[in-house]
Amino acid sequence: MAKEIGALIKLQVKGGSANPAPPIGPALGAKGVNIMEFCKQFNARTQDKAGQVLPVIITVYTDKSFDFIVKTPPAFIQLMEVAKIQKGSAESNRKKVGTVTWDQVRKIAEGKMVDMNCFTIESAMKMIAGSARSAGINVEGSAPWEN
Repeated sequence: MAKEIGALIKLQVKGGSANPAPPIGPALGAKGVNIMEFCKQFNARTQDKAGQVLPVIITVYTDKSFDFIVKTPPAFIQLMEVAKIQKGSAESNRKKVGTVTWDQVRKIAEGKMVDMNCFTIESAMKMIAGSARSAGINVEGSAPWEN
């Protein structure tokens, strides 16, 4: 018989460096989860992605056991790395802070396809391009599907 779910916790944690300090400790402690056990498991699973911000969804069961799913880094974080910027624009419609190419957008979209709610690479690219636009990052050239 399946375990009964007690809570879902969504966090963003740097890969390979989870510790009991906030935000992890208070979020898990409030649900009665063994914080150190989560940190050990998370760090072991994300050693290869050290330093990257990774969204994690933790399923806490009523018997205080847990499972977790590690997602791919957020599109905005990946766009910042590709565009080599520190932060997005405060006025994204007026001030542009960086540029990316459609090839870079395609590469990000291919990596994010498993976490996105779209079926084609073109629709994933449109979503990533929209995230770039919202951050004040220009996408150079014309879209591949417009040619």
